[in-house]
Order: sequence, then structure tokens, then C-alpha cells
Amino acid sequence: MSISKSTQRLANRKVLAAAIGDCVHVAGIYNFLRLAEGEGYQAVFLGPAVSTEKLVEAIRREKPDLVGLSYRLTPSAMERLLPELRAALDKEDLMGCRYFFGGTPPVVEVARRTGWFEACFDGTEGDTAVLDYLRGRRRGQEAVHYPGTLVERIRWRFPYPVIRHHFGLPSLERSIKEVAKLAESGELDVISLAPDQNAQESFFRPQEMDRAQDGAGGIPVRSAGDFQALYQASRRGNFPLLRSYSGTRDLLPMARMLKETINLAWGAIPLTWYSVLDGRSGRTLQETIREAQAVIRWHAEQGIPVEVNEAHQWSLRDAHDTVAVVTAFLAAYNAKRAGVRHYVAQYMFNNPPGTSPAMDLAKMLAKIELVESLHDADFTSFRETRTGLASLPADTLVAKGHLAASVLVQMALKPHILHVVAHCEADHAATAEEIIEAVKIARGAVRQGMLGLPVCIDHPSVLARKEELVSEARVLLEAIASLAPPGVAVPWADPVTLERAVRVGLLDAPHLRNHPVARGQAVTRIVDGACRAVDAFTGLPLKERDRVDLLLNQVLQAKCK
Repeated sequence: MSISKSTQRLANRKVLAAAIGDCVHVAGIYNFLRLAEGEGYQAVFLGPAVSTEKLVEAIRREKPDLVGLSYRLTPSAMERLLPELRAALDKEDLMGCRYFFGGTPPVVEVARRTGWFEACFDGTEGDTAVLDYLRGRRRGQEAVHYPGTLVERIRWRFPYPVIRHHFGLPSLERSIKEVAKLAESGELDVISLAPDQNAQESFFRPQEMDRAQDGAGGIPVRSAGDFQALYQASRRGNFPLLRSYSGTRDLLPMARMLKETINLAWGAIPLTWYSVLDGRSGRTLQETIREAQAVIRWHAEQGIPVEVNEAHQWSLRDAHDTVAVVTAFLAAYNAKRAGVRHYVAQYMFNNPPGTSPAMDLAKMLAKIELVESLHDADFTSFRETRTGLASLPADTLVAKGHLAASVLVQMALKPHILHVVAHCEADHAATAEEIIEAVKIARGAVRQGMLGLPVCIDHPSVLARKEELVSEARVLLEAIASLAPPGVAVPWADPVTLERAVRVGLLDAPHLRNHPVARGQAVTRIVDGACRAVDAFTGLPLKERDRVDLLLNQVLQAKCK
């Protein structure tokens, strides 16, 4: 997707900046000017230790729109310096400019108390807060000033990713308060609400709920009013977008209700899961696929972006990488067929656990090649990356390192959306404070990644694995198409064909052993960092062509009997 920056509307605007008094520390203010230039501002840098006289003269000469002052020494010295500076500016009638300040937290407190800086930065905010300011948005402004749709939010945040985190505590009242905290923090662009399992399966059939399971897995939302209360709690701070799990049945009524109550940012609908395949509902595979296609089509008709969270569900059950690549393509393919214009392609890293960063990148590059081959004037995808939940260590200190390392690798894909997974999630559902902490850890990794990565996406081993996966994916896609009933023109979007692919084992995973619907005979191993199909007897990796031929021959033999 082409993301247009805001340089046109900011053309000819000027920002002047200096470290004042005896301060020679200019790294922070220089970084600010670098970001300003990227937004189309003309930057004037006066340098370190700029005297009041020199600053006043430069403001009079340059006539800037913004004036940035920096000071990183002692607060007491700042308390003497600022009144002197203000008096000089008043004398020359130069307070018509917009002034902002940067420094250490104690010095910033002094600057804030003066009341004449429209923004102050103490280094804890990160580059995205600076970009918000340069683009004219400041904390406390009305909701209309914040992008209210996913596409607008992505364009606004570019080149940084939109930050998303899921959230759901077993108390509705506490969840409402925590959503307010998340919004007020300004750290999240998207809050993904997680209803409890009762709500996901039986929101529209309350008589079927198991009350002993209230709050299991998320928020016990029981009415449209509950969702509206959560949405209203988020109308503060940076006014984050909201979305929610789709539910495991009654998907269309749920989608309509979410659109009306939380202004649904985008829908997330699996193609085959939330069914008998994972036991999260009693829907058959064909029913599930048909309902998913209908709900995806409804979102498309409403102009709501769609994510088909299919591929990582297979990897969570240790399916080999080729299945993950193929199901990523099938998800996007079905979305496009349903008329979706803006598609969210989720790329879950560290899944299955033990996958190496290099082989993760190879798998994601293969997915990207197939998914983005579908792009045209009417269909485009956004890259959403995330850390695999199952990969997080239980030790939260170790998990923090894991999270930062995972996000840094993800930055090689230049994601539009970064789905942060809090470091505590292997132990318990994250609170607002823990989510904010996790997002700040992730932002640190993002900041480093934005500087440029010597990442191995062009390494021969990564490219070789990517090409191998693309080739194997084409073999598997061809085999799936061969299962289509006579007269089916679009087998990759045909529920009967896709169900057959699961039943015969073309789409299979080790965790589906002894399953009534899936074949469940796949055997996989992590080999050299990649999840590969292996021979059940020898343990040696299987070529996808050999695996597919074996399964199709078994189908043919069954027909001949």
C-alpha cells in the first residue's frame, strides 16, 4: 500500500531550535529537528549553549512557526534562566510563535510551571508523541482530531506502526476502568477487547451459558450496553480504535452489534477455526467456512477492514510451515473474493516455539509474497506482526527480553500494525499497567528498528528457505484444487473443497491427532530452525511433493475400493 505523508500540507513551515544557557547537550533537540524535516518542516538549528541575545536575534530574523528550546542541566539554573528569556521575548514582541521545550524530567517540570510552552518533552514519550505534536495533535484535544478509522490511523502513524494490544479481565467493572487508563496513557492505537468464552459462544443465547465459566478468558460482556460502556471509557487520551473478537458462532449478529457499539476498527474472522476443528463451537467445517465467508462479505459491504486469522491457528498446533504459508494465502484469497478492500494480514512470529528468527523471516516473506501477489486497485493488505503467545517464557523478566527481541526482528518486515503481547501473558491476563509497560518495551525495539537493521532478510539461507516455501505452497495449493467437486470454478474459496483438504490431511497438524474431522496424522519437527513435515518412521524431512502425492494416492485408492 502507498502511504502518503503529510509533507504537502506542512510545506514552508519552519521550526527553529537551540540548547539554551550553558547547556551543550543537543542530541534530543537534534533528533526532534530530524523528525520535523521528515514531516516537511524547514529546520533551523542554532546549536549548543545559545545565549538569550542570540536566540532572540534568530527568532526575529527567521520568523519560525515553532521554536524549540532544550536544557538538560540543573532545575535551579533553569528557574533563573526562563524568566530572563521570557522578558527578552516579551520586549521584542516575539511571543506570537509557538514554543515547546525538551529536557530531563526535573527540568521539564520547571518549564511546565511557566505555562508558556504549548508542549514539553522529557524523553519518555518516544518519537510517535513528537510526530503527533508536529502533525498538530496534542493530548487533551477532542476525539475528532484523532484518526477514527484503521486506514487513517495507519497513514497517520507512518512510518511507525500502529500499536495494538488485546485486553480482557474477568470483571466488567474493572475492565471499564482499565480501558480508560489505557486510553489516557496514549500508548495504544488499538485496544482489542477479549470477551470471555461464554460471550464468544453464547452472547445471543444467554440461556446456554455456563455461569461457572463467567470471566473465563476475558470480559464477561452480556449486552450491547456493556460494549458501549467499554467504548465510552476509551473516549479520552489518544482516543484509541476498538475492536473485539468475532465470537465463535452467530458471527453476523455479533459483527453488526460491534459496529454499532464500539465503531469496530476491523473484523477478525477465521476461515475454518472456532468450529468442531478446535472445539470452540459445534459448527461443522462446511458451516463454519460458509458463515465466515458471509460475514467477511458483510464487513466488505460495510467498508470495514478484515483480518482472517487462519494461518497462525495452524502453526499454534505445530503444522509445518508450508501449511502456514498456504493458509495465509487462502485467508487473503477468500477475503478478496468476498470484496474486502483493506485486508489485515497477521504474521505471528515465534510460532511454533523454537522457530529461529531467520526461518521466521523466511516463512513470513513467503506468506507476504503470496498474499501481496493478490494486490490490485481494489485489494491491498496491511502487515500486522506479533509475538507468538505460546513462545513467551513464564519468567516475566526473561519474557521482557523475549518480547523486545521478537519485536526487533519483526521490524524487518516494516509492519503497518504491531500487535504487542505483554510479557506477563504466559502467567496471567495483562492489566493496564502491564500492557503500558509491554508497549513501552516494544516501542524501544521499534525505535531501534527504525534506525535500520542489519537483518538477514537478504541472507542466502533466508531467501533459499523463502523460495522453498513458495514452491512447496504452490504444490499444496494445486493439490487442494484437485479435490474440488466437478463444476467448481473457484476451488480455493469452495467450502466443500476446503473441508476435503482438512479431512484427507493436505491441511493437517500434529495437535489434531484422533480428531473426528481432521486426519491428524501429520508429524512435524523443528529442523534447523524451521518447522518441517517429517516421515513418521524415519524422522527425516519430507518434501511437500512426496507428502502430497502420498495423501492423494491414498484418496485415489479409497475411491477405487
